[in-house]
Amino acid sequence: MITLQMDKLSQKEAYKLLSGSIVPRPIAFMTSLSKENVVNAAPFSFFNVISGDPPLIAVSIGRRQGEMKDTAKHITDRGEFVIHVSDEALIEDINETAATLPEEESELDRTRLHQVKSSVVTVPGIKEARIRFECLLEKHLIFQNEEGEITVDHIIGRVVCAHLDESVYDAEKGYISTDVLKPVARLAGNDYVCLGTSFVLKRPE
Repeated sequence: MITLQMDKLSQKEAYKLLSGSIVPRPIAFMTSLSKENVVNAAPFSFFNVISGDPPLIAVSIGRRQGEMKDTAKHITDRGEFVIHVSDEALIEDINETAATLPEEESELDRTRLHQVKSSVVTVPGIKEARIRFECLLEKHLIFQNEEGEITVDHIIGRVVCAHLDESVYDAEKGYISTDVLKPVARLAGNDYVCLGTSFVLKRPE
């Protein structure tokens, strides 16, 4: 067994260790809106649901040399955003939005994706996404490294509206068909994974 003290690792080493171990991770494909009404789109894999009641989801957005990324900046400015579930049909376009562009340019221009008006928030969603959640900013947390530099913006969003394609959602049963949705998850580096073989384990009583 190899034992590593985290404070002895570089930032890169710690990131590789955690992102390669905690897998697979769902990918939040997020849209946000700048003060100039430019739609920003970007994927983030430090993402998960944290509560059903209230309906809360969280995304951690790393900073670049202490500077907030556009997504985090827009969310904290406007207090709203949209999260889409990444799936096999969208993943190549989603990957295109990971490009670093000037704030006045929309990443969606690099894709075949289209905007769709949201029901509650002012931020538009992605028409082609089969699941999307309109969110209001519930809480914005920041975290610092050992040198006191802010390195992470942790965004907690309250889901205020959900849009579900009929092909993946059984409204009568309230059930999501993951085998139809075909979600994509993140591994380490440039590696991704599709939904594999599922199995059932009943919880003990």
